[in-house]
Amino acid sequence: MTRIAIVGYGNIGRYALEAIEAAPDMECAGIVRRKVSESTICGYPVVTDIRELGKVDVAILATPTRKVEEYAKQCLAMGINTVDSFDIHTSIVDLRRTLDPIAKQHGVVSIISAGWDPGSDSIVRTLMESLAPRGISYTNFGPGRSMGHSVAVRAIPGVRDALSMTIPVGTGIHRRMVYVELEDGADFKTVEAAIKADAYFVNDETHVMQVDSVDQLNDVGHGVNLVRKGVSGKTHNQLFEFNMKINNPALTAQVLVNVARASMRQQPGAYTMIELPVIDMLPGEREDIIRHLV
Repeated sequence: MTRIAIVGYGNIGRYALEAIEAAPDMECAGIVRRKVSESTICGYPVVTDIRELGKVDVAILATPTRKVEEYAKQCLAMGINTVDSFDIHTSIVDLRRTLDPIAKQHGVVSIISAGWDPGSDSIVRTLMESLAPRGISYTNFGPGRSMGHSVAVRAIPGVRDALSMTIPVGTGIHRRMVYVELEDGADFKTVEAAIKADAYFVNDETHVMQVDSVDQLNDVGHGVNLVRKGVSGKTHNQLFEFNMKINNPALTAQVLVNVARASMRQQPGAYTMIELPVIDMLPGEREDIIRHLV
């Protein structure tokens, strides 16, 4: 059995625990949190230091994206594989370059940006492009709640709670609808300017609205529509489309558990999901999987 530690216990961490419990080849070693208010959660130990959990094979970093690098470096240096759902697309290559030599030095594996986008959608985009090497792809998110964007807004001073909704305009263009619940005394215009200047929002049309209660608006549903139109060989008018409607944190957590399994089957180093054999994400014997799926 592969022993998994969950670092962080927000929405993704909670669903990750469910996915681990449902996996036939994994067990939860425990949960790591910055502050421990209870000694156990669902019967699993809760600690502030992953070393308190004894043997851990893989750490699922269910942390805010901007904390991933810090926690990954710590765990890799302890000889623990890491998986994360880092979602700032423009910084993925830089994170891979940073973590790759550390993972190799300590003989472990780090799989980064392993959510549904980036992550499983990246695999679909890669497959589509291989089928039509010349052409154009569009990724249309939503409508739905973006966890990464919402977390980024909640980190802005003066924000008590936030919800960032992604609205697809078409051809890969999105509108961000941001609803903020402010701390007492916070200035809305200052908060609005900070949101629009953040890297998560700076390249999109962003609308910020103050509300009395974010909880009254919150829904963790999301979705994606991937389209590629292009050329196979010299044959034009090839059109591929992929759609899904999802519970955002539940799917992200399932992907993290899948790549935690795959991390145990790779050579040391840092990887993105498009570099992994998809078969390595499934439990069971390889020939049985081939017989079932091919």
